[in-house]
Amino acid sequence: GNCWVSPSGAGVSLRVLPGGQGVWGCRVSGGAGCRSPAGAPGALPPGEYRAWKERAARDPAGFWADAARGWLRWDSPFHTACQPGSPAGSARWFLGGRLNVSVNCLDQHVEKSPNRVALIWERDEPGTAVHVTYRELLDLTCRLANTLKKYGIQKGDRVAIYMSVSPLSVAAMLACARIGAVHTVVFAGFSAESLAGRIMDSGCKAVITYNQGVRGGRTIELKATVDEAVKNCPSIRHVFVAQRTDNKVQMGDRDIPLEEEMTKADSICTPESMDSEDVLFMLYTSGSTGKPKGIVHTQAGYLLYAALTHKYVFDYQQGDVFGCVADIGWITGHSYVVYGPLCNGATSVLFESTPVYPDPGRYWEVVQRLKINQFYGAPTAIRLLLNYGEEWVKKYDRSSLRVLGSVGEPINKEAWQWFYEVVGEGRCALVDTWWQTETGGICIAPRPSEEKAEIIPAMAMRPFFGIVPVLMDENGEVIEGNDVFGALCIAQPWPGMARTIHGDHQRFIDAYFKAYPGYYFTGDGAYRSQKGYYQITGRMDDIINISGHRLGTAEIEDAMADHPEVPETAVVGYPHKIKGEGAFAFIVLKEQTPHVDHIKEELKTIVASKIAKYAVPDHILVVKRLPKTRSGKIMRRLLRKVVTEQSSNMGDVTTLDDPSVVKEILDAYQKYKEKSSS
Repeated sequence: GNCWVSPSGAGVSLRVLPGGQGVWGCRVSGGAGCRSPAGAPGALPPGEYRAWKERAARDPAGFWADAARGWLRWDSPFHTACQPGSPAGSARWFLGGRLNVSVNCLDQHVEKSPNRVALIWERDEPGTAVHVTYRELLDLTCRLANTLKKYGIQKGDRVAIYMSVSPLSVAAMLACARIGAVHTVVFAGFSAESLAGRIMDSGCKAVITYNQGVRGGRTIELKATVDEAVKNCPSIRHVFVAQRTDNKVQMGDRDIPLEEEMTKADSICTPESMDSEDVLFMLYTSGSTGKPKGIVHTQAGYLLYAALTHKYVFDYQQGDVFGCVADIGWITGHSYVVYGPLCNGATSVLFESTPVYPDPGRYWEVVQRLKINQFYGAPTAIRLLLNYGEEWVKKYDRSSLRVLGSVGEPINKEAWQWFYEVVGEGRCALVDTWWQTETGGICIAPRPSEEKAEIIPAMAMRPFFGIVPVLMDENGEVIEGNDVFGALCIAQPWPGMARTIHGDHQRFIDAYFKAYPGYYFTGDGAYRSQKGYYQITGRMDDIINISGHRLGTAEIEDAMADHPEVPETAVVGYPHKIKGEGAFAFIVLKEQTPHVDHIKEELKTIVASKIAKYAVPDHILVVKRLPKTRSGKIMRRLLRKVVTEQSSNMGDVTTLDDPSVVKEILDAYQKYKEKSSS
């Protein structure tokens, strides 16, 4: 009931209800012959920014319909640009349309420029870059796709990819897309238990992995981790094992040597024609309940949004070398290493190493050698490198750089200034991008904009075309005007948005649309400046952001609760100079024990094995009890105040079962701090 049909019956439009309530309705756009917003994938025409922005907000379906026709190659055209959803969050895009994502990322470019470089694999070993053309990547993808089909993988089957960054891992993603299988990439630093949990939740039939991984000069036992994981995964029929190193690993009955099989496979694989709303991939992100969420992205809408944001946020021009240094295990790697750049026919860098291997000049040596034009990385890495000084940057020629990008968490001003002035020499646009696994691509960033519009340090600033942000107050009302803070929501749908949580659509609705009915709630707070620009102020729930990795505090608590001596735990985030945020754990022990330090080490080992090493708390403080309400809910807000040293501003503690617990914890924290500093 949130949409109205025009008298002619020609369209459904967005209306804002009294009080500013957002309406997830769209104008239905059909008919042939519409031009894309850009006419074709090219530069934003001078003076067009404002017109595009206004049209995308006023007529989202019409705007995105034109973009989809101009940008994507379709097997069958869509008849309806957007079908409004009820409840909010159920919008569907490009209905009736059919296409194949791998054709859009490979075949269409092979037809025109087969020898254009698609990927530059910057291997862990310095100076050993491997160039892969679009023709070679298509060959690799088809052989891998045919190998999957040979072993029974069909359209709709789920495949886990547990690999370090490489052309083969990209081909694995595209091979799944080619045959209509659904991939779920699991970051190759996750533990066997985390991998098993994702495999079981998604019901994967196969895993693709390497014998070992290589990162920062160290060898990572990927196959051994997979072996441990699949012991508890009855759905797995085959494990495809590729060779990243020359070392032999144990091979069992269901293990298949991948490259050996690919040499026997045909280099031509007929692409499966997929419906616009068929699932392309699932990617697991942390949940505040402790159970990771399988975020579902579909074919056409996701690809279109990734491609357009890649093009216009970074001003990508044909012939540029695009350097996103994210791992493919995260959404940044999906959207801006693989799908966005390849759909645009770009040359995309695959970075396998670390920012400090073999020394803190690694990024900038790579920029010089590969002549990178856009460099997209995380504030965590920038803060780390800042500590090593300017000489490691200035040692290398960075004149090829035109755009710098920041992703994963809000960047602080000191890191922004260093990135802009030292790395970019004050001449590169620096885009501080805000977006999420759920949004599919960048939602707020300084570019695109009017030509030469200002960029304010450490601010995401401007919503992308079709993104309509609003700030909400504690009563669920829209906050009007500027120079205001509130909960960041988005008022109308866009094609790149996630469609559901695998196996639990109600959780999807509850997580993102229940708090502010009619709006997508991002979970972040934001400030809208006097000029109307947006600055992200951080998470508003029990999620912490460690080095750009979102992690539910409940996940860490659940892992620590497995220790027999630890009946209760509470984890909160605190500001960390390098990582942005760190985890601080409060634990209650069953009884007084002389082995407190031993228990703390055991807890760290448990978290590393159940989740990943980056999730291990930096601090573990033993307390007699935790602050709880009368209903038994732990007041993490108070614990955050303790670790951020805001004890003079504790707020209302009368809801606590026993308010004296606050002084108890403050005293314990003070002693811990004194002991640590000594």
